[in-house]
Amino acid sequence: MATDAAAHEAAEPVKAEPAKAERRQPAGQAFLLLRTVFTVAPILFGLDKFVEVLTTWERYLAPQIDRLVPGTAHQAMLIVGVIEIAAGVLVALRPKIGGYVVAAWLAGIIVNLLLLGDYFDVALRDFGLFVAALALARLSTARRR
Repeated sequence: MATDAAAHEAAEPVKAEPAKAERRQPAGQAFLLLRTVFTVAPILFGLDKFVEVLTTWERYLAPQIDRLVPGTAHQAMLIVGVIEIAAGVLVALRPKIGGYVVAAWLAGIIVNLLLLGDYFDVALRDFGLFVAALALARLSTARRR
């Protein structure tokens, strides 16, 4: 009997920690990819609103939106930068909520770009990011606690 029990124990695979096992599954890998991108990208783009290494962000602000917000277009972009940084941190800490916040933010960016009547290619790209942010939020609900 003792040898049967020992053989049974040896035959059973060693169970990995839940987090490691999740990272081996395609859905877990997709979640980690999306979480990483939607943490890093908003933070980097938000920081760039202050230093403008990538572009002059004010040119992407539709006049209709600029008239709605107080201050200059540059000041509006600084506020946008703070919001983007906060959204990236939220995705890192609470991806289920952060995914939906980033999706809503991207929807606003798409509307702004469509109001400009230009940058349709960027709006289309942002629509893809919008869908990916929704996927992140949905994948986060399937994760183990």
